[in-house]
Amino acid sequence: MPLLQFDTTRGMDTAEKEAFAAFVRETYADVMRTETGHVAVTIRTHDDAALSIGRGVDGPLLFCDAEVRRGRDDETKRTFAMAVMEHAREEYGVPTPNLKVVFTEHDGPSMMGYDRVGGAWSPDEA
Repeated sequence: MPLLQFDTTRGMDTAEKEAFAAFVRETYADVMRTETGHVAVTIRTHDDAALSIGRGVDGPLLFCDAEVRRGRDDETKRTFAMAVMEHAREEYGVPTPNLKVVFTEHDGPSMMGYDRVGGAWSPDEA
């Protein structure tokens, strides 16, 4: 039951946010071997002064805080992070130094929706 939170200084209209969220959900499900129905995505846009990164260059910033269930290996998480960052670079013009993804892992039962409590992730889930 991931919560994938994006903060960016790139203005995005409703259609761009919807397309980005759909890309993130589908990519997460594919790479992380799960379904899309429980993948939550937030996209928050900020003015330029609200976000910074020490190595940043001119251009928009995009950071992802990925709250995920424990169980995926580092290579799998890196594959997802790179897919999202490449998409942001290619589709929205975010320079590579201005991209960041941070994973925080939780035991399945720590992640819940109204109608369910998460369980342990299994490679057979998808």
